[in-house]
Amino acid sequence: MAKPAKTPTGSVRASRSPQPPPARIAKKPVDYTSEGVVDHDVFLLPGSDYQIMLTITVLATIVRLFRIYQPSSVVFDEVHFGGFASKYIKGKFFMDVHPPLAKLLLTLAGWLAGFDGNFDFKDIGKDYLEPGVPYVAMRLLPAICGILLVPTMFLTLKASGCRTMTATLGSCLIIFENGLLTQARLILLDSPLMIMTAFTALAFTSFTNQHEQGPSKAFSPTWWFWLAMTGLGLGATASVKWVGLFTIAWVGSLTLLQLWVLLGDVKTVTPRLFAKHFVSRVFCLIVIPIAFYMAMFAIHFLCLTNPGDGDGFMSSEFQATLNSKAMGDVPVDVAFGSRVSIRHHNTQGGYLHSHNLMYPTGSKQQQITLYPHKDENNLWLLENTTQPLDAAGNAINGSFAWDNISPVNFIKNGDTVKLYHTPTHRRLHSHDVRPPVTEAEWQNEVSAYGYEGFEGDANDFFRIEIIKSMSDGEEAKKRVRTIQTKFKLVHVMTGCVLFSHKVKLPDWASEQQEVTCAKGGTLPNSVWYVEQNEHPQLGEDAEKVNYRNPGFFGKFWELQKVMWHTNAGLVESHAWDSRPPSWPILQRGINFWGKDHRQIYLIGNPIIWWSSTLAILVFVAFKGLAVLRWQRGFKDYDNTIFKRFDYEIGTMVLGWAFHYFPFYLMQRQLFLHHYFPALYFAVIALCQLYDYVTARIPGIGLRENLFIGRLGAVIFLALSVVVFGLYSPLAYGNPWTQSACNKVKLFESWDFDCNTFLTEYSQYSNQISKSIDNVHKTSSPLQPSEAAVAPPPNAGEQKPIVEHVGMSEAPAEPVVSPPPEAPLPAGQQIVKREEKVEYRDQDGNLLNEEQVKELEGKVSFKTRYETRTRLVDAAGNEINSPEDAGVAPPHPDVEGVDPSTMKKADTESKPDVKADESKEESIAKSDTGVAKPASEGNEATAL
Repeated sequence: MAKPAKTPTGSVRASRSPQPPPARIAKKPVDYTSEGVVDHDVFLLPGSDYQIMLTITVLATIVRLFRIYQPSSVVFDEVHFGGFASKYIKGKFFMDVHPPLAKLLLTLAGWLAGFDGNFDFKDIGKDYLEPGVPYVAMRLLPAICGILLVPTMFLTLKASGCRTMTATLGSCLIIFENGLLTQARLILLDSPLMIMTAFTALAFTSFTNQHEQGPSKAFSPTWWFWLAMTGLGLGATASVKWVGLFTIAWVGSLTLLQLWVLLGDVKTVTPRLFAKHFVSRVFCLIVIPIAFYMAMFAIHFLCLTNPGDGDGFMSSEFQATLNSKAMGDVPVDVAFGSRVSIRHHNTQGGYLHSHNLMYPTGSKQQQITLYPHKDENNLWLLENTTQPLDAAGNAINGSFAWDNISPVNFIKNGDTVKLYHTPTHRRLHSHDVRPPVTEAEWQNEVSAYGYEGFEGDANDFFRIEIIKSMSDGEEAKKRVRTIQTKFKLVHVMTGCVLFSHKVKLPDWASEQQEVTCAKGGTLPNSVWYVEQNEHPQLGEDAEKVNYRNPGFFGKFWELQKVMWHTNAGLVESHAWDSRPPSWPILQRGINFWGKDHRQIYLIGNPIIWWSSTLAILVFVAFKGLAVLRWQRGFKDYDNTIFKRFDYEIGTMVLGWAFHYFPFYLMQRQLFLHHYFPALYFAVIALCQLYDYVTARIPGIGLRENLFIGRLGAVIFLALSVVVFGLYSPLAYGNPWTQSACNKVKLFESWDFDCNTFLTEYSQYSNQISKSIDNVHKTSSPLQPSEAAVAPPPNAGEQKPIVEHVGMSEAPAEPVVSPPPEAPLPAGQQIVKREEKVEYRDQDGNLLNEEQVKELEGKVSFKTRYETRTRLVDAAGNEINSPEDAGVAPPHPDVEGVDPSTMKKADTESKPDVKADESKEESIAKSDTGVAKPASEGNEATAL
């Protein structure tokens, strides 16, 4: 029997050792205060926590900024986002599917460092050093965002109630996550997106902590601060990428839960108080984000005041607000004899255009196209089908016969006209001949036919049919009025309507849009209107018209719609895309850059990646079991620790789910970096789970023995650091060896090329690097060959694959450049560098010209993403060069290319790809349809 024990008052009581002493029972709140919640205000942390946070931030700075100057050439999507900075500085309008905040910050960083916008970032591998681009300063902006992600994680974990050790662990996991490191060292948007998302998570976690403490904290300065910061974070996140909408959904769902709990507190929350809670959240979480988001676009419009590649995506009203795009007031009435420019309504407003070039097929008559720019070849004169009569009743001949007819004869609905092209003296014409590209039975060719003095024929007759529902004003519904009237041009002889779409003609028509005559053409593509209009009889006193100024809100809303539709159009395949099921298990990465036997490949730290995914699965299993037990009547949720575990970790798992599962609904191109916001929430959940197991859950012995928890954290972190070091050459672009690469290449789906690297570290010498840099400076820059793998000619038929490697030739200044294998013989000098198309079979054997010609049409050709260079001396001897590493193609996450504007891929691969072919051309000719870069060609850039 146990000995009696004395109480504090000196009395004796019996000790019941078989049972533990009764736990202290906390008084259950009578209001909406959550059980087990204490104040975790991050502004009130002990000084030691701030010291630790500062220390790991310094460590993050070292890791993020280490050799940030390498590579000294354009990497992956720096093509696009660096190019946008150039356009901001030049004020040239562009269209991008991402909101402007991060791009504005990148531009600001470059501008402060002296960037003048003259470097175009056009090609991957293009050198930064020779033109003096302050690329390091521009990369510093994402790097700073990546550095700030570390203390943000620390504070978020502290705000959620985790121990300092756990917060330190989580912050270090962010430091040594290879994928986040790679994105934070380049001119990309993902690092700014991550810090905005993380800041929002910190602010909302801190606000939730204040809210759960009940009425005593409601509407306090700290409560208001974190609620307002949450709204600011939401606005900033959505202003970087539309992925911020997922963050908004996460905060919004939890806010609705908070309001639901408040609504159930009938004792302390009066209707007036509930309304105050509701309005405060509406203001901070809706008004502030929207205001911030719109403010970013206001700055965007202020910066982009000049026409640019992207204005073709916008309406005529929008374009008229740009410098040199605005037009003066023009006469509103259109009459016979008017000289007009006719604009297409649907495809970004191209002009009906002709030029003195003939179709190579079909009728071989003069081409009719749609041209996006103002030009004298857009000018047409509207003729009646019969000539006007003079006072004696005789016909007045000539196309300008209507110039002196008074009063003028306005063109009405149902009138038949002829369109005379004044620069070439031919008339708009159609006939039963198939168009040169769209050889569909329901499409007829449209051409310009005739000569000066020729009266034309019946195939020149077009009837005007006004579309009343689209015309502005009552008069515009009755007769043709400039800008206001929308109409169709119906070919009288065949009944087809003048039609244009986003199909582009080949090089022989300068890739202008095709114009056809369509039988039953869809309404949007068959709608036209008059933009420019002049007539000798319409003087200065004639009624004038101009485009309406859409104002900021009109431009803002139009741009949102264009961004949305363009983003939805990113459905083409890409060499490095991946689907959501592969992301949590880190199935593959993205090849960013390769040069000088080095490579940058986006891949995460497997230890961090897989453990965070495991933490999600553990919580899902826990939640499923908890729900089953609850349904069976178990009182698990009466336990405060159980309840807090469920809610706190569940909140972060919900954030992971909101940032992950919506991608399953998207048919557009997706890439591994789309998982980064979800990964951040998964890491938080992992740390919270570890904190609960090692420091909060009673009965398993770990809470009482803190040494085990600390040791586990140290071991896990050490393992993460080791794995980080193993894969760090792929993040930094550091020297690596083939053997070291092959040892850590765990899966075939990790498709970085170990053959890129040299066999020994000794081959990477400073002397060699400097020599190669000299060669680069004295040679013309290489254009990376970019195409994708073409499918076999016949499905199911096995045929060998032949690959071709792009090579070119350019003169070089005599420079002594020893190769990595051996120094140059005395007196040997490089006089030129060569590139050419080189074909190999599936075994790597080089094919000669006769073998290639024999295989044409019989095999599938595969283009490797690399440019191989030959250095040649004066005697014509080849000098070995290390510059044979692959160059990654740009991915169109930033390319808002409407698929209908893309050049159609050839029906079969052709091996005669020119070495100097531009990226746009080589990609367009690829059967896989890899999207073109958005930096050129009136194409936007991608969520």
